[in-house]
Amino acid sequence: MSHGPAGEPRPGQVDYDAELRLHNEVFRQAYRVRPDDRVLDIGCGTGKTTRDAARLAVRGSALGVDISAPMVERARELCEAQELRNVTFEQADAQVHRFPSEHFDLALSRFGTMFFDDPVAAFVNIGRAMRAGSRLVMMVWQNHDANEWSTSIQRALGSDGGVPAPVPAALDPFSLADPATVETILEAASFADVTFTEVHEPVYYGRDVAAALDWIRGFTCTSDALKRLDPASVEGAVESLREAIAAHASRDGVWFDSRAWIVKGRRR
Repeated sequence: MSHGPAGEPRPGQVDYDAELRLHNEVFRQAYRVRPDDRVLDIGCGTGKTTRDAARLAVRGSALGVDISAPMVERARELCEAQELRNVTFEQADAQVHRFPSEHFDLALSRFGTMFFDDPVAAFVNIGRAMRAGSRLVMMVWQNHDANEWSTSIQRALGSDGGVPAPVPAALDPFSLADPATVETILEAASFADVTFTEVHEPVYYGRDVAAALDWIRGFTCTSDALKRLDPASVEGAVESLREAIAAHASRDGVWFDSRAWIVKGRRR
């Protein structure tokens, strides 16, 4: 993978941070890190949001955790390249990891909280690490039908023009799409003042159809759907996917509509 200065992806290159470039701008405005904040970034991936938070917490610190060892290793490399001193990363499952008690002023997550096996237990564990009155700010997808990227991929990969088998619940990116469900989970985990703000921004899938097809074929939902098809159907499904991508291509790259929530809460 090629990178530009300080280890950041080059313009036009597809990765998760490039895909969510517009979401990230909205999210950064929402979490509003203060200079003295101690920040916990849940499901940090390669650490973009952690590094952004650390730059704002000039007298504080930021800890990024992710269950993926390769992601955490890459996050550390980027942090070292950018010479940030108030950031640490740990490979950890936020559902069960023993964080320092009542330590953090802000817990944030950009699409990193949808895959908990037991979301109430996970947020209870995260809450234990937060000071009373501290803030939780996370971005999660709205439901499948509200996200063009998801409906387009699913429609293209339907083996008989229908819908592929459902994704296992443990891998459901839309598990926190319903505000009533999320509010119930967070209140059970001792969070109050839960609010939802809609985010309506497109996702970026690459500079052209070939790049976008390569990126989308790497999605777990895509690869799993292709594996469920018989070999004779795979070529047709990939061609349908290529056509769906081509319909969203412009001189500025390939973009699909999406809708998300910014969820905020306060630790009791």
